[in-house]
Amino acid sequence: MFELHASKVSNLKNDVLSGLTVALALVPEAVAFAFVAGVEPLVGLYAAFIVGLITAIFGGRPGMISGATGAMAVVMVSLVAIHGVEYLFATVVLTGVIQILAGIFKLGKFIRLVPHPVMLGFVNGLAIVIFLAQLGQFKVTNAAGELEWMQGTPLFTMAGLILLTMAIIHFFPKLTKAVPSTLVAIVGVSLLVFGIGLDTKLVGDVASIAGGLPTFSIPQVPFSFETFKIILPFALVLAAIGLIESLLTLTLIDELTGTRGRSNKECIAQGAANTVTGFFGGMGGCAMIGQSMINVNSGGRGRASGITAALALLGFILFASGLIEAIPLAALVGVMFIVVIGTFEWSSLRILGKVPKADAFVIILVSGVTVYSDLAVAVIVGVIVSALVFAWEHAKHILVHRSVNEDGSTVYEVNGPIFFGSIANFLEQFTPEDDSDDVIVEFKNARVVDHSAIEAIDTLAERYLSRNKNMHLKHLNKECKELLHKADKLVELNIIEDPEYHIVSDKLA
Repeated sequence: MFELHASKVSNLKNDVLSGLTVALALVPEAVAFAFVAGVEPLVGLYAAFIVGLITAIFGGRPGMISGATGAMAVVMVSLVAIHGVEYLFATVVLTGVIQILAGIFKLGKFIRLVPHPVMLGFVNGLAIVIFLAQLGQFKVTNAAGELEWMQGTPLFTMAGLILLTMAIIHFFPKLTKAVPSTLVAIVGVSLLVFGIGLDTKLVGDVASIAGGLPTFSIPQVPFSFETFKIILPFALVLAAIGLIESLLTLTLIDELTGTRGRSNKECIAQGAANTVTGFFGGMGGCAMIGQSMINVNSGGRGRASGITAALALLGFILFASGLIEAIPLAALVGVMFIVVIGTFEWSSLRILGKVPKADAFVIILVSGVTVYSDLAVAVIVGVIVSALVFAWEHAKHILVHRSVNEDGSTVYEVNGPIFFGSIANFLEQFTPEDDSDDVIVEFKNARVVDHSAIEAIDTLAERYLSRNKNMHLKHLNKECKELLHKADKLVELNIIEDPEYHIVSDKLA
């Protein structure tokens, strides 16, 4: 219903209009995430401007929007509460340095190793997180100063405006695509509320966004090893979360637009952006999947869209805070609900019963951990579970064929990878007690992967030697002979025919 019709072509008019649309949606998000982190709204807005501008100019994925994010804000809460906002700024600077190093050492390429079920869980989990974040807008402050859910007319008014916003976004493109439907919806609903004097929550009811230009300031923290010990753990976590969310969002935008971003370049740009924002009073940030989806859906493809969004946001802060504060929150909530619908991978629900159970489990697991913990933990857990499933499945692929040659020797032909997951199955397929006194094990169609496999071959040799039987190990590489202890003298090297590959072992590192 809400399919994204992504184009590969960048158009300046579309980039500028979509950038303006994104800027409007950035305001409540940046303010909300600033509150989550326990800092002033301008700290979030400055981060959205600086991070968004630098990554738009220098990043590896044109059209992707970056700014203050909830995933990083959650990590900042305890740091700000215990040590204060200046320690946060110092941490953001160090976070940027770590991310720059990740780009320099080309670690961004490893995001391509994230399995598809983890990607599905990632987008589904983030869609749920974005949805849950909007529910806070349905609360109001009562006479006692406590938050409570809306009831009666205010609730119906807000719900009606949200539905109207979503309807405009969906149906307006059928009339014309000259102007982004999201921008039309925000402006149209705002004029409606102002014209008929509807009583509903506005952006200004959440916070004031008026302010000046961000100013350079070195974080006011002691330059000592004690300070470094305090901020390093937070910086490492923030760097990991920022890079994972940014690179997964990059991959998603790649798929939508049919183009390919540069992950290592994005790492360096994100790091530079965070380093700079830490010196200018910002809370840091990374790629924002919600705003990136708005940009792509509105026609933003080039760097001009991100640059426009960042500069427009700064313009709102400096000159147009009154107009932005008059926008109904319902209009922005409606925009984010459309983002949720477009972000959630609905096809994953249909395929849950068709894909392998392990893949279905990973999708649900990553979605759940993303919602209840954070993105970095969810992706790491998903990758670990996927790797273990992969190891378990490939452990079944080790096959050993037994035969007797013309000389009466028992010959075993090993096929498949021998590693920690397959060694039990490998050893079970040998029958030393039933074999002849001369045994040949042929590894031509096998690969010894790790040190566990070496130990398994040693164990096998010990079983035959204890029965006083001769054993010949053929077509193992030279590294195997170096690592084998009990069976090294049984290896028959053939320089021409023996394979060459490397074994994962600390003894050779």
